[in-house]
Amino acid sequence: MSQFDYDLFVIGAGSGGVRAGRLAAASGAKVAVAEEYRVGGTCVIRGCVPKKFMVYASEFPHSAHIAEGYGWSASGATFDWARFREAKDREIARLSGLYVANLTRSGGEILEGRAVLTGPQSLQVEGRGAVTAQRILIATGGRPWKPEDLPGADLAITSEEAFDLPTLPERIVIVGGGFIAVEFAGIFNGLGVDVTLVYRGDQVLRGFDEDIRSHVAAEIQRRGVKLILGAHPVEISGRSGDLQCHLSDGQVRAAGEVMLATGRKPHTRGLGLESAGVETGPNGEIRVDAWSKTSAASVWAVGDVTDRINLTPVAIREGAAFARTEFYGQPTRFDHEAVASAVFSQPPVGTVGLTEAEARAAYPNVDIYRSRFRPMKETFYGGQEQALVKLVVDADTQQMLGCHVVGPDAPEIIQMAAVPLKLGVTKAQWDSACAVHPTLAEELVTLSEPVPRTVA
Repeated sequence: MSQFDYDLFVIGAGSGGVRAGRLAAASGAKVAVAEEYRVGGTCVIRGCVPKKFMVYASEFPHSAHIAEGYGWSASGATFDWARFREAKDREIARLSGLYVANLTRSGGEILEGRAVLTGPQSLQVEGRGAVTAQRILIATGGRPWKPEDLPGADLAITSEEAFDLPTLPERIVIVGGGFIAVEFAGIFNGLGVDVTLVYRGDQVLRGFDEDIRSHVAAEIQRRGVKLILGAHPVEISGRSGDLQCHLSDGQVRAAGEVMLATGRKPHTRGLGLESAGVETGPNGEIRVDAWSKTSAASVWAVGDVTDRINLTPVAIREGAAFARTEFYGQPTRFDHEAVASAVFSQPPVGTVGLTEAEARAAYPNVDIYRSRFRPMKETFYGGQEQALVKLVVDADTQQMLGCHVVGPDAPEIIQMAAVPLKLGVTKAQWDSACAVHPTLAEELVTLSEPVPRTVA
């Protein structure tokens, strides 16, 4: 009989933690998963899933505008925020219940309450007391971060509160330039809110390909988002529902809400990591090796809490790799190279592989294939929205290094593009696939000539 209460104890019932717990429990291991809030984690409860529902809801006005160009009469439509929010909450509750059911069906145990490490193989669990585990997996994710030195920051909301606003404001100021800020700018704009997006940098979506950044910035402004670059808030004043956001460039923007989308940090504070000998980085991220093992021999960590690639599918793969390695005797490491991602901006982004700048820094000769055009749906009714497709290729070996798409269905397109790129496809092999016509995606296999190289 084991000297431990559990073979595996997981802190955090998000996507990564639950996947690891399910697989481990299915092997016959005794598994517990502790969650201090709601089962499902950031993605299901306060991230990807409710955000995508809000994206869907916010796209209908633009679709109605297009419909009129196709001969439909779409006037008189209204949006009921309260009704949408109730439906969203029901669906999230259903999905959370599925997470619980799947875990328990596999033989795992859900513990409702906060768990804190008291040693490398011991924990204190709210409502349960002291427990021991042979292995501990930390999967607590991340949380929104507010600048502590910003006067009035407590008056602002983050992405988490945005899902549950009692009413939609007439105007909102969103601070930040990352994918969360850009996505919510599109969401609120689509729902009829007057949106101002403020970012201290010179362009939104830092870290993405430069063509994507400039293209998205132009298109969200075309949709009606007011974009202020090179400025940041120095104070938020007023009262709830009647706020003023004072900017570093002297502007004062009035708003019903100010949303700070200024980044996320790993949720590690107060977890007792020091008691277990778990090392962290400067932002509180748990340092792990390629096997997701921490500096403590009996503790692992997966997902956003490690601040590697903060995407739900990555957390799931990391959790599965851990379980296969530790409970099935199948040493497995997740490959963090060429992971596809999407930005559900309006229009949306799909991207995989290297940006042009990254490729030029790593390879002596790079070819760029690029096309900007109005999608077929737009040209019919005189719409001006532009799509972008871009391929990054090693000119010497012709290996595909990156694929970037902005336009309708870009996230769906990039999933399939990621498969051949991950396998090291060459440009000739890529082009050998016959186009599907008429589609936006066919542009990816009909880009025959690279952009002329500039002479230094």
